[in-house]
Amino acid sequence: MNALDRPTLEELRDRLAELRHDTEAGALILAGAGGKAFVAGADIKYMSGLDVEGATAWGELGQACAQLLETMPKPTIAAIDGFALGGGCELALAREGADPDRPPRGRGRGASDRAR
Repeated sequence: MNALDRPTLEELRDRLAELRHDTEAGALILAGAGGKAFVAGADIKYMSGLDVEGATAWGELGQACAQLLETMPKPTIAAIDGFALGGGCELALAREGADPDRPPRGRGRGASDRAR
């Protein structure tokens, strides 16, 4: 379900850093794999095995990913198809200019948006 463990965050960080300087990439689209979740959030099973130093490093890795997204010099789209929980929601909102108060349009609208 696209949970955020250390290997996933390391891969995301490395790919974001690479794309930041890729002159042939005109935009960035973040999407989850498998169709069930954009990102399900933290991998709780992975987290439960971390000591204080490991948890700190893991948290800093997540912050590095968010910082890379916030400062990405290219247009960035979060293609949310499924759950965007915890850290997944944070990643979606880390895009520069993301407006959490603006309701989504089209596919993916939540129940609270349909009630408006």
